[in-house]
Amino acid sequence: MTDSDDRLHEYLRAGVAAGDVPALFPLLRSRELLRAFSTLFHGGEEGVMVRLLVLRTIGERGHAPDWSPQELRDHFAYLDTTKLDTVLARLRDNGLLAWETETQRWRISPVGRQALSALSLLLQFQGDGDELAYVTAQIAAGEATGRVGPEDLQHLLSRLNELRDDFDRAVLSGSEHRIRAAAATLKSVWRWVEKGTQIVKLIAQDGELDPALHRVAQQIGRAQSAMLRQASVFQRALNQLDRHRVHLGGSGLSSSDVNRWLRSVDVETLAAISDGVLAERLAPAFVLGDIALDVADYELVDREREVAEVTGLPPAQGAPEEARELAAQADFSLAEAWYDALANLAEPADLAALVPHADFATSAYRLSLLGLLGDPGAQSRVGALAALARLPLRLNLSGKLQKVDGADVGWISAGSLAALDDIEVRNDE
Repeated sequence: MTDSDDRLHEYLRAGVAAGDVPALFPLLRSRELLRAFSTLFHGGEEGVMVRLLVLRTIGERGHAPDWSPQELRDHFAYLDTTKLDTVLARLRDNGLLAWETETQRWRISPVGRQALSALSLLLQFQGDGDELAYVTAQIAAGEATGRVGPEDLQHLLSRLNELRDDFDRAVLSGSEHRIRAAAATLKSVWRWVEKGTQIVKLIAQDGELDPALHRVAQQIGRAQSAMLRQASVFQRALNQLDRHRVHLGGSGLSSSDVNRWLRSVDVETLAAISDGVLAERLAPAFVLGDIALDVADYELVDREREVAEVTGLPPAQGAPEEARELAAQADFSLAEAWYDALANLAEPADLAALVPHADFATSAYRLSLLGLLGDPGAQSRVGALAALARLPLRLNLSGKLQKVDGADVGWISAGSLAALDDIEVRNDE
């Protein structure tokens, strides 16, 4: 076990070995390559700059990759000789440069070439939205060589979800400035979203792809589709803002122009503009005097009365001991009397002579009960209403009205009530 392993175990809990951590194993396996990056970027910024300068310069000469010591001293004449020798020795000791004893020349090692290639690709993407371009380029390279890394797919999926969340929050904010900024960001990454869509389609069509990678590729495809639909969302939001934009007379300026100009000026200019303006009181000519008086009366008088009122709960008291009346039970006496009259019906009778009784309320109640006759559900129910519904009677209505005198009833639906047996006999005749 090396000193580096000892220091690494200081970060782990007791009883946990570095090789037992699945996420740490790939890093341990690539220790040599990671050591190369550690050499390049360890220390102050000035030292990092000089090491990268030397390594990139040596790697740029493709036609003659080997450098003699004199060629290096001549090419880096602007560097201190001692500092240059120190940088070369450090790059060699950490495996980034190789010293060929046979030819007495310097060349970049395979590990150094990998580090330099990764760095060169990274430096090509430095604009807005280029972080998505860099990840997409990594996936494109993996797809071309048949080595699609799961981490690259996860990075792309994560970045797409971050952008979509930023775009959604910009639209929800309703701020024209944020919406236009988000739309500009979408425009800058549009090319790479489309390029990523093509690459992910090729990856998803690979029949030998790992199921986990295939699921991530599908998630990336859905996220890219959502991103492509975002342009129309921005356009609708901007159109909505245009409808609510206020134009300043016939000057050609709008509130958006004023807002944009105010954002462009510095704090001192804003302070100078507001000097002597904020202290002035605007005359509220739009306020109605009587309404203002009512509001002032409430604020000065009624509100004080509300504060002075005692709004606390009354003292606790025992429950009253009066005897409570039981809830009244349903009264079916009228229905039972109506049942007795209908059960004894021997011949067909007109509704005008049969239904009216006592007063209007009783007559209306008796007529409404006739609608229950013949209800098939009454066969399984009990009670006065169910018994009435089971009576072998048939209600016939003509659709006309018939005048009635008495029982507070003026008119009633013309019709008759007859036993089912009588109806069947008439049909046979």
